[in-house]
Amino acid sequence: MTALLSPTTVEELADAVRAHPRLLAVGAGTKPALSALDGFTRLSTRRLNGIVQYDASEFTFTALAGTPLQDLIAALKVSGQYLPFDPPLAGAGATLGGTVAAGLDGPGRFRFGGLRDFILGVRFVDGEGRLLRMGGKVVKNAAGFDLPKFFVGSLGSFGVLAEITFKVFPCPPATLTLRLPVADAPAMGRLLQGAANTPWEFDALEGSLTERSVLARLRGPAAALASLATEVTRRWPGEILSGEAERALWQGLADFSWAHPDGPCWKIPLTCAALPAFSQLASAIDDARSWIGSGGNVAFLSVPEAQRQAAEQKIALSGFSALTLRGASTRWHGPRRDHRIAGAVKAALDPNHRFPPLHS
Repeated sequence: MTALLSPTTVEELADAVRAHPRLLAVGAGTKPALSALDGFTRLSTRRLNGIVQYDASEFTFTALAGTPLQDLIAALKVSGQYLPFDPPLAGAGATLGGTVAAGLDGPGRFRFGGLRDFILGVRFVDGEGRLLRMGGKVVKNAAGFDLPKFFVGSLGSFGVLAEITFKVFPCPPATLTLRLPVADAPAMGRLLQGAANTPWEFDALEGSLTERSVLARLRGPAAALASLATEVTRRWPGEILSGEAERALWQGLADFSWAHPDGPCWKIPLTCAALPAFSQLASAIDDARSWIGSGGNVAFLSVPEAQRQAAEQKIALSGFSALTLRGASTRWHGPRRDHRIAGAVKAALDPNHRFPPLHS
């Protein structure tokens, strides 16, 4: 790969795009496998940093793409607000633009939806070097084609993000987490499905196949949470976590501290019905570690570098599709859908193929 470009203004960003025929936008490198394509000049957005506009009364903010998530989280907290989809890897330095391009959500996606449901507008440079704005800066603006959502998980294929506008939510007054043991993967799937169909409105449902447990998070008034916890544990006996133990647990999940530090980590779309098959895949790989997120809708698989090739072969045979977040592995494994509308958007925004193809 060639040298790294680091524009400091949106205008410099547009100039850099026009000056280079093959470009890959990168952020802080917290998901390094996503910025490991050969043949592209890498363009870093890290110096495009800062909150452009924040209207706490309207529950919206606009920030430059290279703004660290930690800075945004801290600024929102001052006004008693937060990003409900719990963007991961903030502690590692992840940026807003990199999080959008990777399409990576945290546990809060289960109840409130992913970042796709909170993005309102984008300002970006397309493949012809045009600085464009799509969407709006207020929640009520819903006119026109919802192009900003196409940038979520786009991996830099449509353009280079310069600014992004999000809506936010007020912080809940209290949090309580239940650790609910399960016997095996089928039992975990049944519990996740059952919990999702109760009136308790869990804030997050995550699972560990290794520990054979489900983490069910509740948020709201403290008195109400205690009552809800009693009801939940009558149906599914377990333990209550709170205070520092609870905070450290969720922080560890956000930082991917459960994963191997020296090997690949994959994101795998999932359903509760497919949990037993995923469990078999993970069990067939020596020293594999895994995590189940978003109520059973996504899985993460991590292996030591020594097991990478064996894991890649088993993923290919499993029928699962996997996106590599880090490690010396190709970006994609397994089947992927080819959506015609995404191809049409790509053709309109990047007709000369300046940015990576959709399935690179």
